[in-house]
Amino acid sequence: MYTQCPECLSVFSVDARTIAQAHGFVMCGHCGAGFDCISTLAEQLPPEPFNELPSHEPGVEPPRLESVVYRPQPDAPQATPQDEPQRSIEDEFASLVVTPRFARDRDVDRPRRWPWVLACSLLLLGLAAQLAWALREPLISDPSTGPLLREACAMLQCQLPPVRDVGKLRLLARDVQTHPTVPGALLISATLRNDAAFTQPWPVVTIRLSDGNGKVIAMRRLNPDEYLDDADTFHRGLAPGANSALVFEVEDPGHQAVAFDLGFE
Repeated sequence: MYTQCPECLSVFSVDARTIAQAHGFVMCGHCGAGFDCISTLAEQLPPEPFNELPSHEPGVEPPRLESVVYRPQPDAPQATPQDEPQRSIEDEFASLVVTPRFARDRDVDRPRRWPWVLACSLLLLGLAAQLAWALREPLISDPSTGPLLREACAMLQCQLPPVRDVGKLRLLARDVQTHPTVPGALLISATLRNDAAFTQPWPVVTIRLSDGNGKVIAMRRLNPDEYLDDADTFHRGLAPGANSALVFEVEDPGHQAVAFDLGFE
């Protein structure tokens, strides 16, 4: 038999025992609303898709039951002491025999705990997954947990999210010169190394040009897609321990620019 929650319209399968124990009043396992399950009780579900099961309107008079399947017999008259037969010692001993517990009816209802254990386990797994996602960057960058995660991801053929740590980026060399082919432009080259134990996304590069007094007279902020021509290189990121030569084209601010500086974000 089936019934439907009037609040969230979830349909549940119920049996006569559940209805009898609850006197028709049950709680929805989806939204927690209490409702009378008898009002929408149905033997079969209508063809899908459907929204609501038909409700049973209360009748004016209660239905009369005619098909009798069992009627208890009247109690037999109690026998007097004179009518009781003489009982032997074997009969007295037999009346003292107690049925062992393991031989009793095994159909006695016992609380089912496995659904609660399964639900709690799933909730704990979900909580652990959310915590791991929130702490993904420290876990991936950690020297002890990072390699384990990368090995597990390689076995599962998945890809870890990129982790950025600009403190592990080292500028090995840099140079600036007048652009050989573009008038009024400078050509800046730099060699970058990733000292982290994990692959990093390409950084945002900030170029500052300053005068002799250290005053910044020009600045340019370049995203990776502005200084990388290869899309595959951009998506792969900067591998651990790898060196990369970068070239930047910037406008020449004039002879006042005597120094420059590179920063990473």
